[in-house]
Amino acid sequence: MELGGGGGEAVAAPGSAALGRGGLDVLQHTVGSLLSSYGWYILLAAVAIYLLIQKLSQSLASRPSSQPGAADVAVEPEEVVRRQEALAAARLRMQEELNAQAERYKEKQRQLEEEKRRQKIAMWESMQEGKSYKGNLKLNQQEVESGASTSAAVPKSKPNKKPLRGGGYNPLSGEGGGTCSWRPGRRGPSAGG
Repeated sequence: MELGGGGGEAVAAPGSAALGRGGLDVLQHTVGSLLSSYGWYILLAAVAIYLLIQKLSQSLASRPSSQPGAADVAVEPEEVVRRQEALAAARLRMQEELNAQAERYKEKQRQLEEEKRRQKIAMWESMQEGKSYKGNLKLNQQEVESGASTSAAVPKSKPNKKPLRGGGYNPLSGEGGGTCSWRPGRRGPSAGG
């Protein structure tokens, strides 16, 4: 029996080695085929996970300690009160500036409306007299501009410009133009079929 028992042990050892070697081959083949198919995806996923872990560790390190006593000791109550008062004062200054700008804007709008009203009244009066209201409007605008300007500059006269085309140019006559001219089509039934 010893021979059979001893022989059984000797036979089992080479079989388990063969099974282990075969399992290693199967594992190697499976991992190799997996890497050849999805290698780039696995690499990108590993890089993304690494970057995510780095980002989380940095955010946790920059966060103040979660111990309740540590945050209170670092900041003095008097300093907090001073900061809040300075913040309130800055807000008040900005609000005052905003209110002043709004008041200036409203005043400017009132002046513009008053000027428009005066121009409409002047236009209506000139129409009642039978005069051209556009001419008076231009004169009134020139008076307002000259009154508003502080310099006593004389308005510049336009230099004499020569016309772009001669005086005899008429685009409908076909004369004096370029090489192309428009001619009307012949009258009558269309040539379609």
